[in-house]
Amino acid sequence: MEKKQCQCGHVNPPGTILCESCGRSLTEKEQNSKLVDMRYEGTARRSQTYNKSIIDKVWNFFSSVKVGIGIIVALLVAAAVGTILPQEQYVQVPVRNEATIKAYYSDVYGEVGRIYHYLGFHDLYSSFWFIILVGMLAISLIIASLDRFVPLYRSLKNQRVLRHESFMNKQRIYGKGQAPEDVLEKAETKLKELKYNVTLDKNGLLAEKGRFSRWGPYVNHIGLIIFLFGVMLRMMPGFYVDETLWIREGETRAIPEAPGYALESKKFQLETYTGEEKDGAFSEAVDRVGSVVKNYQTDIVLYKKAEDGLPGEMENMEEVKEYPIRVNQPLKFDGFAVYQMDYKQNELKAMNFALTNKESGDSLGELTIDLINPEKFYELENGATVELKGYYPDFSGFENGEPQTATPLPNNPGFLVEMTTPETPKGETSFILIRNTIEPFGENQFKLEFQSAETRNVSGLTVRKDKTLPILGLGGLIFMIGVAQGMYFNHRRFWIQQKANGEIVLAGHTNKNWFALKKDLDQVSEFASLPAYSDQQEDIEMRMKKEGEEAL
Repeated sequence: MEKKQCQCGHVNPPGTILCESCGRSLTEKEQNSKLVDMRYEGTARRSQTYNKSIIDKVWNFFSSVKVGIGIIVALLVAAAVGTILPQEQYVQVPVRNEATIKAYYSDVYGEVGRIYHYLGFHDLYSSFWFIILVGMLAISLIIASLDRFVPLYRSLKNQRVLRHESFMNKQRIYGKGQAPEDVLEKAETKLKELKYNVTLDKNGLLAEKGRFSRWGPYVNHIGLIIFLFGVMLRMMPGFYVDETLWIREGETRAIPEAPGYALESKKFQLETYTGEEKDGAFSEAVDRVGSVVKNYQTDIVLYKKAEDGLPGEMENMEEVKEYPIRVNQPLKFDGFAVYQMDYKQNELKAMNFALTNKESGDSLGELTIDLINPEKFYELENGATVELKGYYPDFSGFENGEPQTATPLPNNPGFLVEMTTPETPKGETSFILIRNTIEPFGENQFKLEFQSAETRNVSGLTVRKDKTLPILGLGGLIFMIGVAQGMYFNHRRFWIQQKANGEIVLAGHTNKNWFALKKDLDQVSEFASLPAYSDQQEDIEMRMKKEGEEAL
């Protein structure tokens, strides 16, 4: 596109709608319009000017408001889909790794869960495509802001006092008529009294105030960009941690995302209100629901890897401190905070069985099956053995003859075992449940008889660390400043020109709140005897309404 030279002689950049010097319309569309387009002071935006190179096309793509809205909608839809199934951090599995997480979604939710995990919705905010969408939104905000900010800044910085009459008479507020000779001096006095910045040039006057409000949307964008930068920093290691840690009594586990640290759960305590307190607190609730939790806490020991210890080594650890983690009383260390968030009482830990002869009742020994990490093979007395062929922690029934488990947690354990004794060297097969034993190949001579179960409490802890909060807070503060700047203030301008014959031409414009602009102009008109003005937008609307009524 070529540069545009106005009749006044000024050479304007390609794509300019209104002459930067005199305000004449430079396009046929603007020349035929009844009101001038003042959105960006008629200046050219890069996205509407250049479209040749690949850089131009990328710039134009990201500068589009529709593209920005599309990215926001995609992020909102993704966030909504991410709430359909629980996020990875809230999934309870005995051993937390990629394989067990994948198996959990597949086993519990079937094909839907497998696809959900494959697409990364199980860990939505760390998935590569979600990060890409956030990055695209940041790029869109930056490019869209620069595309509009630069030409607007240039035009507002170089505003001219004297404007061509075609610019004046196409403003929404316009007036023309005779006035006293000292009209400009009086108008200047009153406008300054109303806190306007007044500039005089020959026989013209330009008054404006509230220009800073025009930068409100761009301040918003700066705040959003800083906020998104903070969000993206959360994807970087060491900046943000929000992990769930399920730990059983007596268990020692490494703290997720905190290398070199481990927690040991000594004991879980649960206290409830009895309704017999002196002040009668919660007595009605206790009568209604039976029990109300007063406090639940986990007594833990924090360990740290010794200086000469190997990475991942749990034996050579130094005790740091003992601490009772309660609700809203987290354990804090090295920028981390460990909160008590949930609990589970009496989870099955192990089950004890005896291998007995069904006819005589004689026992060939006992075995204990650890429900978290069961062994595959157990040796008993007199050469008897029990082999664990299959383990189903949360047995949910049979599908096509195959046992199924609903979850990887030992809520309803089932065991497929093969028992070998001197009397039955070929082995006998049983499927054992807590209250039932199935013998799929006929009557067995021996059985595994349930003796007892061991239980323990489980604490649900949340491990958090957030270095991005100051950045997010700063972005939010700047965003709110931009909201106030653009919403509660407005940019008002008046152009007043005195012709050689004493005739006065005035025009006014604001980006919002035309009522306030008219109110100011009424005060100036009364003080300086300015000619009457009209709101040309209202005149156009009334004329169109009248024509429509006549057509009916």
